[in-house]
Amino acid sequence: PEAASQQPATIKTPAQPAAATMPLPATAIPAASEKKPAHLLVVDDNEMNRDMLSRRLKSRGFTVKTADDGQQAVDIIAKEEFDLVLLDIMMPVLSGIDALKIVRQTKSVADLPIIMATAKDQGEDIVEALKLGANDYVTKPLDFPVVLARAETQLSLRRANVEIKRLAQDLDVKNRFIRQTFGRYLSDEIVSSLLETPEGLTLGGEKRVVTLLMSDLRGFTAAAERLDPEQVVKVLNNYLGTMADIITEYQGTIDEFIGDAVFALFGAPVRRDDDAERAMACALAMQLAMEEINAYNRREGLPEVEMGIGLNTGEVVVGNIGSMKRAKYGVVGSHVNLTSRIESFTVGGQILISVATLKGGGDIAKVGERLEFQAKGFKDPIAMYDLLGIAGAHNLMLPERREDLADLKQPLASSYVVLDGKHIDGAAVAARIVKASKSGALLLTADAVAALSNVRVRLHDDAGQEMPGDLYGKVLSSRAGDPEGSFRVKFTSVPPEVASLIERVLSA
Repeated sequence: PEAASQQPATIKTPAQPAAATMPLPATAIPAASEKKPAHLLVVDDNEMNRDMLSRRLKSRGFTVKTADDGQQAVDIIAKEEFDLVLLDIMMPVLSGIDALKIVRQTKSVADLPIIMATAKDQGEDIVEALKLGANDYVTKPLDFPVVLARAETQLSLRRANVEIKRLAQDLDVKNRFIRQTFGRYLSDEIVSSLLETPEGLTLGGEKRVVTLLMSDLRGFTAAAERLDPEQVVKVLNNYLGTMADIITEYQGTIDEFIGDAVFALFGAPVRRDDDAERAMACALAMQLAMEEINAYNRREGLPEVEMGIGLNTGEVVVGNIGSMKRAKYGVVGSHVNLTSRIESFTVGGQILISVATLKGGGDIAKVGERLEFQAKGFKDPIAMYDLLGIAGAHNLMLPERREDLADLKQPLASSYVVLDGKHIDGAAVAARIVKASKSGALLLTADAVAALSNVRVRLHDDAGQEMPGDLYGKVLSSRAGDPEGSFRVKFTSVPPEVASLIERVLSA
């Protein structure tokens, strides 16, 4: 075998003039047709073989470099990029087999095709070379058309692999762009559903038990009218960005932002056994984050804000809703309306949950008193609880809400109307504010007002005329010691002129 390696290999050619161009096999792709000619490395310890083979390859449009032993080939490959290597097996210093082992540590079969050249009687070497990662082999004496055909085949495969990698990278970039872009509007789970399942865009839905979360800023609409547009967007972006991060952390699905309101789902599109528990923990985390949000608002000279949250669990229809031109992933059902009603009864800093949500969350929820209210559109009174905290792994607790009202030396004349949604329900009723703070008041009046009612309060001057600026608030449950015919109000919106007046009265 060693003697065979040292003998010049005969490259057979057909009986035709030397100047004639040899036709290529039908499956071969000429390297000259490529924008950049393929770069080949010919490795052979026989100088005549190297020169003859490299000249023939160059005449076919390839660029060729040569090496006279395996070690030199390894060194050259480490420094320079090649499209194909023709590697002799029997060489001094470092054999082709050993060179192949070293090269395959850094260059895969797809990255760098290697064709081994060996004597016809060295079948064991070929088997070992193929096991070590050789792409193909040719036997000596070399038949140039065979060498060319096999080289072209490996180059074609390499070009295909390069193109597949490029397409895969392009697809990955596009998918990342889609996820990053639409992930700002939809949850990751919805984006994944749309990308990975052909039926993801199909209109339609299914009935499913989910926990619904609705939150809303108290009095922000009125406050926004006194702010510049840039300030309004600044407040909302800080608030909504923080809330979105928290909801995502607790694996909720943000259905939509409606102004300063947030609507999120727990249990769709992916259902988990602890949906109600995570929804309660998420709501608590959202309320606790309001301190950080208001710290930012104070630094930026923006108004502080308060948020109310309602949670409810029930069966809804969930899925793709809309038309073929415009659709959204959402939910429909009476429990959506009920969740909205529950949220509307909250005051700033409060979380109200339905009985179903409390049951779904197990025994780790910490709640306050049971409340009942009559909601519009619902025949029977609706029961709910004030969520104060949650134990277990979440271990979250809201700070105690205290509303310490100061006695006023001189009561403030006022009037109020009860609101049904955004509409006035009945005539204005005279009242006197006898206790107050920056965020609430105690009103004396002849008429009883149900707890959780929304009211609009206007102050009156000494002549009995209404003063500018509307106070909005929610009626709280009375406390022991409150005078008969009185009710407490938690302010949800206080215009600056009224806030200044209350501060002057309190300082006096």
